[in-house]
Amino acid sequence: MGIEIRSMTPLLEVFDMPTAVSFYRDLVGFEVIARSGSDDNSDWVHLRLADVDLMLNTAYESDKRPPDPDPARVRSHRDTALFFGCPDVDGAYAYLRGRGLDLKPPHNAPYGMRQLYLTDPDGFNLCFQWPVSER
Repeated sequence: MGIEIRSMTPLLEVFDMPTAVSFYRDLVGFEVIARSGSDDNSDWVHLRLADVDLMLNTAYESDKRPPDPDPARVRSHRDTALFFGCPDVDGAYAYLRGRGLDLKPPHNAPYGMRQLYLTDPDGFNLCFQWPVSER
């Protein structure tokens, strides 16, 4: 018998935790379910939306954080993407636009997925997608 796995929770390093938490909680709709401190200025935050978990960790201790993000570090985030199974991609687009995000409309990829892409404040890519044939 192989290893039984019930879930997976990505951990992303973020530059500014309050900004990251505001994006994922207030714009995307995640709920904070645990954190290392008493507010959004924590070093670690665990978020959940439906059955999807995501953890955020500060890239720097608060006393060692530079005034601006390291551009090389942010560029490397382009290699990381979170793909969310989202049956109503167009509804997600409307929801996010209603929260003030400036997004390109969803599109159908050549391989049969309806997709909506956006980037979080740290440069990580998010894609909300669903098979076109199941819409």
